[in-house]
Amino acid sequence: GAVKPQCCVDIVIRHRDVRACHYGVIDKFRLQVSEQSQRKALGRKEVIATLLPSTQEPRQQKQQEEKRIKEHLAESVFFEQASFQQESRAASAGPSLLTVFLGLVCVAALMLPTLGELESRVPVYLHLSVNKKLVAAYVLGLVTMVILRT
Repeated sequence: GAVKPQCCVDIVIRHRDVRACHYGVIDKFRLQVSEQSQRKALGRKEVIATLLPSTQEPRQQKQQEEKRIKEHLAESVFFEQASFQQESRAASAGPSLLTVFLGLVCVAALMLPTLGELESRVPVYLHLSVNKKLVAAYVLGLVTMVILRT
């Protein structure tokens, strides 16, 4: 299936044929990660599952299973294939300082008076042309899209 950015999906696998003859049988599940637009796999992980007989009381069994899952998750890492160059993406902690600063500069530029305004307390060299204000508005729109995307 597909997982959208900044989302997660729980995968549940159920063993439907629980019989004593299946105890100790090892099953492998392969997870492959790839971009939706590309067929080439970016990474993969094989998860090994073994059906064990139930000899403990349910609470102990559940605690032991949770402990085993936590240990396995701590060790699990997707194996990168040699042909894949990993992009370094920082954890999404919000927009960068540069992006916010650029947005503030654009807002300030749009608040400055336009060339030709006579009654203004701002010095004439800070009056901006209509074209400069259009560029500031365009850049502010792009910055807003970047901020809303993160």
